Amino acid sequence: MRQIIVSEMLTLDGVMQAPGGPDEDREGGFEQGGWVWPYFDEVFADAVEDGLSSSDALLLGRKTYEIFAAYWPTATDEGELADLMSSIDKYVASRTVDEVEWQNSTLLEGDVETAVAELKEQPGEDIRVLGSGELVQTLMQHDLVDEYQLMITPLVLGSGKRLFGNESTQTDLQLVDTETTGAGVVVLIYEVAEDEEVKR
Repeated sequence: MRQIIVSEMLTLDGVMQAPGGPDEDREGGFEQGGWVWPYFDEVFADAVEDGLSSSDALLLGRKTYEIFAAYWPTATDEGELADLMSSIDKYVASRTVDEVEWQNSTLLEGDVETAVAELKEQPGEDIRVLGSGELVQTLMQHDLVDEYQLMITPLVLGSGKRLFGNESTQTDLQLVDTETTGAGVVVLIYEVAEDEEVKR
């Protein structure tokens, strides 16, 4: 069975909103977008690219898809990463979009949880979720996430959308890998533990 891996850039206080740019997501009056770039060194970039290379599909919410589709097809200075982003299969979860035009993109039909569960049953490699905060909340609520790759920056913002909020349910995780970049970013990989695997 394919695994769903949620890969997120977070602040130390768990904020995931608009890491890449000031206009990525201003919802809620958020004005601190672009906070990740002071910490984006070579090790951080390698962690992102390695994660993508080990997957054969992306699962994206509408907002993240639109941000990526506006940038990556014309990102000629991004080299192999731009090629990878365009060539990899992309599945888009949206209730408001009727079609997706970026190369190798497919709009999921019906309930997200059902469509994703079916994707997991298909042959292939891991499916990686980038950004897509609302989609991730749905996946977590339906126990569809198998692994988290969390890239935690040494920064506290104090406000913004968080990956794990007040509505998150208890989930036992097992740490399987860790790495620290020169800029102080801690890359943590957690697998969602089966009940019998949990050690207290």
